[in-house]
Amino acid sequence: MRSLSIRLRITIGSALVAAALLTLVGVAVHFQIMNITAGSDQTLATSDLESYISDLRNNANETPDKPAVGILVLIKDPAGAFRVDTVPAEVRTALQTHPSGDDTFVVNEPDGKYTVVGRSIATTTGVWQLWAVRSGATSELTVTAVDRALMVGLAAILVLFTFAAWLLTTLALRPVGRMRQTAETLSERPGDAELPVGPAHDELSALATTLNSFIRRMRNTAHRERQMVSDASHELRTPIAVMSTQLELAHTSFGDAAALEEEIIAAQASLSRLASLADNLLELSRLEAASETRQPHYESATAVELVTELMEAIDRARMLAGADHASIQFDASVTSQDQKYLLSAAAFGRVLDNLLVNAVNASGGAGEITVTLSQSATALNILVTDDGTGMPEEFLPHAFERFSQPEAARAPGHSGSGLGLALVHAVITRAEGTVTLVNRSPHGLDVSILIPNI
Repeated sequence: MRSLSIRLRITIGSALVAAALLTLVGVAVHFQIMNITAGSDQTLATSDLESYISDLRNNANETPDKPAVGILVLIKDPAGAFRVDTVPAEVRTALQTHPSGDDTFVVNEPDGKYTVVGRSIATTTGVWQLWAVRSGATSELTVTAVDRALMVGLAAILVLFTFAAWLLTTLALRPVGRMRQTAETLSERPGDAELPVGPAHDELSALATTLNSFIRRMRNTAHRERQMVSDASHELRTPIAVMSTQLELAHTSFGDAAALEEEIIAAQASLSRLASLADNLLELSRLEAASETRQPHYESATAVELVTELMEAIDRARMLAGADHASIQFDASVTSQDQKYLLSAAAFGRVLDNLLVNAVNASGGAGEITVTLSQSATALNILVTDDGTGMPEEFLPHAFERFSQPEAARAPGHSGSGLGLALVHAVITRAEGTVTLVNRSPHGLDVSILIPNI
């Protein structure tokens, strides 16, 4: 059955169910007809005795008249003599051994079945016993004819029902065929082509709507991947070209140790930028893949673990900025140390590293940076402030997009890749939190992060 098409399976299943139901109907009708014919034979046999019962009650001394042709009657007088006898011999033998009295029964003989109605009549001359017999041949012929007609009718109904099931299934699955044909040619159609959705609000329309939503998500994913590859290629091209140039210059500086050292240090900086870019790309890809596949999030950290990671991030940022440059301060106020949040300490560290690097770069390495961490009843709040250049207001809505940077940040010598804030946004969103950017007055930037409690 599994190798058959859905249409065939539905048709065969419907036919089998219909055959079972029609068989039950046929059996029920058969027994109903048998009961009706048996009741009819009993009624006719009873009516055959009515005239004799009336005559005997009115005049028991007279001999009963012989019945009409085809009427089977056996009448025995009080002395035991049979006054009227038109029944077959084998039936008479059965009646002689049957107890007298009012009774209705069936006598089965080799030549057929007989319905017998017996009556006892008390008269002035004694008790008379009367029997009327009806042959079951006519009833059997009637039942046989009805059964034959019933079988033919039910078979015809089954054939028509099977054809109707096939036709209805074909019509019902026609939208599926259209969807399949469209799906086979989607790659050849315009980028926004979708599966046809029927006008009926049924399961197939719901399936088409769900598949169209899936197709749109896949297209968006493919578009993002193509854009990511394009952007990554563009971003990687510059540091690779710079590093190649630096290595070529290093080849020409073999005789000048100071110049060689300078070129090697510059090449190391370019290599660090490449490594940072690759790390951010891999982390973003991992987060987006987990989000699109709706993978469960099992990572978590307590408030005290996040505070520890905050202090380590501050130390890293201070080493990056240098002791005589930017001032990086922090304030952590935690009232519930065991409260958990939906991100790991390592992910929280990556968020802080990116924000602090951006703050150091925006401050020109000589500004004041403050990180404040506090708890509320429902969430963890982090605020990173700097007194740097801030961001253009028109750029703020695009700040969390990958490879997006203000025009000023694209100047030569800038080491950013445009992935830091995208990674921050992806990590915080994964933790079901929010991150917002607000320019300070007169200059600087506030980055506010809210991470809800688990």
